[in-house]
This record gives sequence, C-alpha cells and structure tokens, in this order.
Amino acid sequence: MAEQRIQKVLADQGICSRREAERLIAAGKVKVNGHPVGLGDKMDPDYDKVSIDGKNVRIVRKRQYTYIMLHKPRGYLTTRSDDRGRKTVMELVADVPAMLRPVGRLDKDSEGLLLMSDDGAFINLLTHPSGGVGKLYRVTVNPRATEEQIVTMASGVVLDDGVRTQPCVIHVVTDEPGRTVLEITLHEGRNRQIRRMCSAVGLQVVRLKRSAEGPVKLGMLQPGEYRELKKSEVNALRNAALKSSRTPAAEGPQTAPRRPGPLRPRRK
Repeated sequence: MAEQRIQKVLADQGICSRREAERLIAAGKVKVNGHPVGLGDKMDPDYDKVSIDGKNVRIVRKRQYTYIMLHKPRGYLTTRSDDRGRKTVMELVADVPAMLRPVGRLDKDSEGLLLMSDDGAFINLLTHPSGGVGKLYRVTVNPRATEEQIVTMASGVVLDDGVRTQPCVIHVVTDEPGRTVLEITLHEGRNRQIRRMCSAVGLQVVRLKRSAEGPVKLGMLQPGEYRELKKSEVNALRNAALKSSRTPAAEGPQTAPRRPGPLRPRRK
C-alpha cells in the first residue's frame, strides 16, 4: 500500500479523529517504527508499526466496518466518554462489537438521528465542511415566530461569536399562538447552531429533533434504539457527501423550495 499521512491512517482505522491524531502527533506521543514523528510524516500501513503513548496500535487491513443509526434520546451527550460521569450515547450501543464514533453531534438537549461508525474515512467525509450533507430538523420554538424572524434565519444570521451562518431552508409546519413548529434543513454543523440561530432572533427552542441526514431518515426507530445501515444507505450517504463537496454553495436565502402560497400556513 502507498504511504499515507499518519493522521489519516489513525483516523481511517477508527482509532481517533484526524484532528485528535494531529494533536497527539504534535504532542510527541506518536511513534512509527519506534521513532517520533511530525505532522507531515507518512507511513505505509502494510509494513510500518505505529504506537501511541508507548502502546502499539493494531492496523487492520481490509476490515469490515460498522455503520449504524441511533435514535438519540434527550439527556445523552454525543461523546465517547465524559469525565463528569454524565450519560453518553456510547451506553446505548455498548453491545456493538466495534469502536464506534459519532458522525457529527447532537447536543445533550436534542434528540433524533445520529449516525455512528468505526470507518474513519466515512466519518471524515460526512463531517468535513465541504461535504455538507443536508440535515433535516423539526424545531419547536416560542414565542410564535414572525415572518421577519424566519426570513432572517433562512438568509443567514450572525451568531454570538460573530460568525454568519449559511443560508438554509425553513418550512413552517405549525403556526399557533405562543409557538411555531419549523422544519429546518442545514448544510453545516456549528455547535448548537439551531439554538443559537433562534436565540439571535429572539426565539427559544423548546424541542429539537433531527429526522433525516441526506437520504437517510429516522423513520419509526424509537428513542434509544439503533439499527445497522443498509449498504445502499451507506453508499447513498457517501454519494451525497461527494456531490455536495463538488457543488458550489447556494447563494442567497432559501426559505422553501419554489412553490405557490405564503411561507406561513393560513390560520383557520
């Protein structure tokens, strides 16, 4: 096999993320064939031996990867471990015989579809900024959202750290006094992005659920349950990420696909 950057090998093996591998290398904790390595160094996975903190890392060739979808309940952290002893999504997949990592994240108070895998290349493809696979969320906010607030979020809003979000697609599902239910499709994944978008326009999120990622839908999977992805679903996700990385970002706001009628449902 041709030589590859060491951080890529570690990520592809599902040992850690590429960013974490780079941190370990920079800290001098990674060695190849007994010698410390730098960030630009490469290795041949077929012949070279790698260790982290003095412990040898087993390189598996032609391995069978695991891909699952989990219905993450509220109250669970999307992380491998937590030093404060809080519940994590790993507890829900403890019986899976693979070193799974979350593909992206859902915050503690959110629920819904969370992909997990031990395929580092797959994880990197779906989480890389250029591979913005659309994620569909059902969001309940209060008080009732105004037309102006919805259009502002759809056009791109400045968050509390000064970063402006990309335009997104927003549909109004339910509109009634005191609350509005929205469907929001994002192609980026900033930390707690939807909650921060809503806060920026004066809305509070009372419930947030991810119902789809690209072509994969949560369906009837119950909170806390998981299932393996079909091969066709894995391929569809890969294709969607690759297509997205080759497509220039859309310009201008998108409040909904072209269709007749107002953005807000009519009151009876």
